Amino acid sequence: MTNSTPYLESKEDLIRRLKKIEGQVKGIQRMVDADKYCVDVLIQVAAVRAAINRVGTIIFEHHSRECMRDAVESSDQEAAIEELVGVLSKFIK
Repeated sequence: MTNSTPYLESKEDLIRRLKKIEGQVKGIQRMVDADKYCVDVLIQVAAVRAAINRVGTIIFEHHSRECMRDAVESSDQEAAIEELVGVLSKFIK
């Protein structure tokens, strides 16, 4: 299994998304501090959760493609597949 970063071509997009998420989380902190309406806070929490899931999905998609390419080219295909299954299991929890 490779430790390379196959998502490098989308790194700028990922960083942009993560900075936006960081801003959203800070906004939620301000909302809680200001005793904003719970429903409004929960809507923002859901938005952050969706955004972070999207970042994870992008990275997982890139990893899956790289892992499958490596598995096809590797003599240790079973290990590459097990790694992919393991990371999927952790990602979807």
